[in-house]
Amino acid sequence: MADDFTYKVRGFFGRIPSEPHDLTDRITPVQACIVLCHLGVLEASAADDWKLEIGGLVERPVVLTLRELKNFPRHEVVSVHQCAGSPLAPNRPTRRVCNVSWAGVRLDHLLEMVRVERTARFVWSHGADSGEFGGIECGHYLKDLPLSRAARDVLLAYQMNGADLLPEHGYPLRLVVPGYYGTNSVKWLRKIELRSERAPGVFTTKWYNDPEPDGSTRPVWGIAPQSIIVWPKPDNQLRRGDLVQVWGWAWADADLETVEVSSDEGASWQECRLERAAGWSWTKFVCEWSVGEGCTGLLSRARSRSGELQPEARRRNAIYRVPISVL
Repeated sequence: MADDFTYKVRGFFGRIPSEPHDLTDRITPVQACIVLCHLGVLEASAADDWKLEIGGLVERPVVLTLRELKNFPRHEVVSVHQCAGSPLAPNRPTRRVCNVSWAGVRLDHLLEMVRVERTARFVWSHGADSGEFGGIECGHYLKDLPLSRAARDVLLAYQMNGADLLPEHGYPLRLVVPGYYGTNSVKWLRKIELRSERAPGVFTTKWYNDPEPDGSTRPVWGIAPQSIIVWPKPDNQLRRGDLVQVWGWAWADADLETVEVSSDEGASWQECRLERAAGWSWTKFVCEWSVGEGCTGLLSRARSRSGELQPEARRRNAIYRVPISVL
């Protein structure tokens, strides 16, 4: 396909406008959402004519314009959108997160139309962006996900919080995989392939794979249990004996079981009230805490129903600590 875009930015581009204590809204305003583009930022021309190819192990390959995609039923999903962190530093904790209302076309509706062959196991997603990252020539940005995931609200999104995507968020079309780290939600989506094997690009082979205890690796797909404290803010001065309402957000690809808060550096934990989960959105937790003398920080940790718990350190979902001072 001929290029119908220019590069607004060449090479890596990132913007992290919101710290955890700034995330007071259930739906994060677009200007406060994270941005991370590995290979640049594209600016499309004639967006309605943007073309998406669907092929590979399908009986009826098709090329659709964005205008044609907008004729399909519009589906909305509110979902946490979290950066997995730099693939060059995969164990560095990251709280680059937002909660977004996406709108577009369900991927599984399109797959029904093209009739996926039985041998297909993975969905490959190609972005129009290409270039160098980490000193390596990457070609076009390429990711994959299991075909079995497609039915779980995966979108070809063209809107974000009720408006067209901005260039840095993948305008005019991007993939959105609720419950998966943002690296899997390919921007400037140009092509979808159905394949029997995983994609060969560097973003699926060299990067975004976590080590397992047995020496194997696991793709960075589903979001691990994580939580952040929104209030109190860092370095708040609190008075000893005051009753403070501690609150924040928790999320995971798996269902959450509990969120706990500690005021003694993890020696003991207090369970919080957890609101009823709402789809793929983050979940609010609240607890009342009596400010104690000598406390220098608050910690929060989330646990999934499968038993997975936020680790203390050296993982992207490591426990979050808010420094405070007691008067």
